[in-house]
Amino acid sequence: MTRKLIFFDIDGTLLNHDKELPISTKQAIQTLKERGHYVAIATGRAPFLFGSLREDLGIETYVSFNGQYVVAEKEIIFKNSLHKETLKVFTEFALRHDHPIVYMDHEDMKANIEYHPFVEESIGTLKFEHPAHDPEYFVERDIYQALLFCTSEEEQQYIDTFGLFDFVRWHPVSTDVLPAGGSKAKGIEAIIQHLGFSKSDVYAFGDGLNDIEMLQFVENSVAMGNAEDSVKKAAKHVTKDVNEDGIKHGLELVGLL
Repeated sequence: MTRKLIFFDIDGTLLNHDKELPISTKQAIQTLKERGHYVAIATGRAPFLFGSLREDLGIETYVSFNGQYVVAEKEIIFKNSLHKETLKVFTEFALRHDHPIVYMDHEDMKANIEYHPFVEESIGTLKFEHPAHDPEYFVERDIYQALLFCTSEEEQQYIDTFGLFDFVRWHPVSTDVLPAGGSKAKGIEAIIQHLGFSKSDVYAFGDGLNDIEMLQFVENSVAMGNAEDSVKKAAKHVTKDVNEDGIKHGLELVGLL
């Protein structure tokens, strides 16, 4: 079989609903690597939020921040940060509306407030603690993604005001803030070109709204059974729920296992 390049989302795809890596998934990825295939990650997470997973699976190539920070075999091949002056105005706007922000670069994340229940609630679902307080964290750093904490109804005013940013909701009280036009698809495209794969030999697995562009872009796309209908419609195939050995079943479905 021709060598394939397979991308996996993390939350709800590699990790189950309890944020654990199923044994069947770990074994399936090991089999892929033994067969000579190239395994990568495509996630909305920051690199420092899945370092142990990369180590556990032996993966050194990844798309992080939904495509804004891309690494191939430990080499940074693409970076796309939020516009600094717009981020400053965005911060002032959010402060006036009492909506917290968490700033994220490739090394760490800091909150512009000391504590907020929305921050604790949403980040807690990822099994991480409330970020430390540093309201100036964004000033001298390249910020690849921010987290805005508000309801979906409150989010519309930001969409209407900040055209240089895209907003992708990942939790009832939190949304990702990205450079406009940024997506996992663009990050994957950078890796495909860097590694020299044919697009017909590329696969992707995902379950979230931030996976839609990726699943539409990749010819051999698989949505998890736990994905929303809009995500499933974007994919060529649909596998079982992540808690029902969805990765193993999906790889069998597309003939890679």
